[in-house]
Amino acid sequence: MRRNDTALSLSTADSAGSAAIEVADLVKLYKATRAVDGISFRIARGSVTGLLGGNGAGKTTTIAMIMGLVLPTSGRIHVLGHAMPGQSADVLGRMNFQSPYVDMPMRLTVRQNLMIFGRLYAVADLRERIAQLVADLDLGDFLDRANGKLSAGQKTRVALAKALINRPELLLLDEPTASLDPDTADWVRHHLETYRNTHGATILLASHNMLEVERLCDRVIIMKRGRIEDDDSPDAIMARYNRTTLEQVFLDVARGRIQQSAP
Repeated sequence: MRRNDTALSLSTADSAGSAAIEVADLVKLYKATRAVDGISFRIARGSVTGLLGGNGAGKTTTIAMIMGLVLPTSGRIHVLGHAMPGQSADVLGRMNFQSPYVDMPMRLTVRQNLMIFGRLYAVADLRERIAQLVADLDLGDFLDRANGKLSAGQKTRVALAKALINRPELLLLDEPTASLDPDTADWVRHHLETYRNTHGATILLASHNMLEVERLCDRVIIMKRGRIEDDDSPDAIMARYNRTTLEQVFLDVARGRIQQSAP
């Protein structure tokens, strides 16, 4: 199996040539459990990378450390050229996060939530920005409804609007189309593609929807038990396992099947 365990040289310069995310020898221990076990990778600016793995693979912990929310046990992280978490103040305003599993204040309306998060990010044209997101993500019918009274799919769209409020250079997504019907999910994916192409944004996407990953991602990092199991383009990984879909590859990795080179 292909493993990427080589330590990377990390630059502190926030230049156009620096990576969006650089991780070297990253480890996170929870007592005797190695949630993340010495991983290294470099994500280019303007790319879309899928972070895949079963439950407990270390995806969420890795994203939390990239965001500076969880301190690594050892290893190094640079985000947009800045060391995390030490220089997080220099970069947090340029990134954002979306997850349907993280609720915004339930009693506040969608409009109130977006206003608060927009002010936290010091968005200068906040009312205009909210109006644009409402149009782009079709939030108008429930803009003044309390967040606690929204359906799961509506909450997912609002969470994405919150994640885009500050026009982030780096967007970290956790199951961005969970709870959405196929038509709305396709529409959201199109919006993410348009946002990436328009703003040159970098996207790191954790998802169990393999068709979504195949459509959106230039590259896939597969994790298992805290380590990187494979790292390549979707087509190259499928060829290496002699599979036609990422879902088949995912099952192979999860069940411990060996790679099968294409004939």
